[in-house]
Amino acid sequence: MNRPRAAILGCAGPELTADERAFFRDADPLGFILFARNVDTPERTRRLTEDLRSSVARADAPILIDQEGGRVARLRPPHWRKAPPARLLGTLYARDPDQGLEATRLNSRLLAADVASVGCDVDCLPVLDIAFPETHAVIGDRAYADQPEPVAALGRAAAEGLLAEGVMPVIKHIPGHGRATVDSHEKLPTVGAPRDLLERTDFVPFKLLADLPWAMTGHLLFEAIDPAACITVSERGVREVIRGHIGFDGLLLSDDLSMQALGGTLGERASRALAAGCDVALHCNGRMDEMVEVVSQIGAMTAAAGRRFDAGRAFLARHRNPAGKAGLADAGRRLAALLPEWG
Repeated sequence: MNRPRAAILGCAGPELTADERAFFRDADPLGFILFARNVDTPERTRRLTEDLRSSVARADAPILIDQEGGRVARLRPPHWRKAPPARLLGTLYARDPDQGLEATRLNSRLLAADVASVGCDVDCLPVLDIAFPETHAVIGDRAYADQPEPVAALGRAAAEGLLAEGVMPVIKHIPGHGRATVDSHEKLPTVGAPRDLLERTDFVPFKLLADLPWAMTGHLLFEAIDPAACITVSERGVREVIRGHIGFDGLLLSDDLSMQALGGTLGERASRALAAGCDVALHCNGRMDEMVEVVSQIGAMTAAAGRRFDAGRAFLARHRNPAGKAGLADAGRRLAALLPEWG
């Protein structure tokens, strides 16, 4: 059986061009990711996801989106609801853990319904990064809390809500982005914390949610793990920490290869990420010249990656329990009652 290429790619705008269609047909990436530049009306966005899947002749090709709520939301009003940031859910959890967990599950069901309405089936959520005093604003209120246990509990609730509505969650940014003091979109964050401290804090939420099927790396260099390489391109980091200490055996995606935390050419970044142990290389900006370079360095998914992808689909099928239209309407009402300050 032929496996797709170990890549997830973006496209340039709200419609697929003839050149993009031909490129994707030949490149055969595993799937795609949407950004705000790709989102227009619900109908037009749905047509784009259909065209993307048609270009690779796979109706089940995954299509990702970052729909966290708060600042990070590709689907926005007036066509889609405005969802609260993670920190607000964490604040409710601090007041009343049961209410915080319920609100997080409800919110994720509603996020999943919006995501699925345009044909996306993977939401890059939950963020399991811990908020430290030094955490850069690129994470900021995307983090649920400043301690590992509430982050893990709320992340689990968020994943459960997505799964119930048939949308795959992605835990990120493994093994933890909270200690980054610079934006990894612009430069490589370096973390000097000792490994025993990292294992007691940053890594804990990922370890507690290691049974989930998909994860995305963080572009950080941990001096205590591999002083020579960012975790995304560190064989030692992936093997010893992500697969080893954390115990994650699901599908591992790199974060976006076009972020400036990674040095070298786009092709070098892609090949190094896969050589380090990532299952899939993620390239998001939709620039054709960059995508051509990336796919030139990437082959088909490995057998192990294919096994992990298939296991994820089975996991999703086991946990799917959609609420239906009336149930989603009720979820919206219950969430508004739990978070009156947001509504």
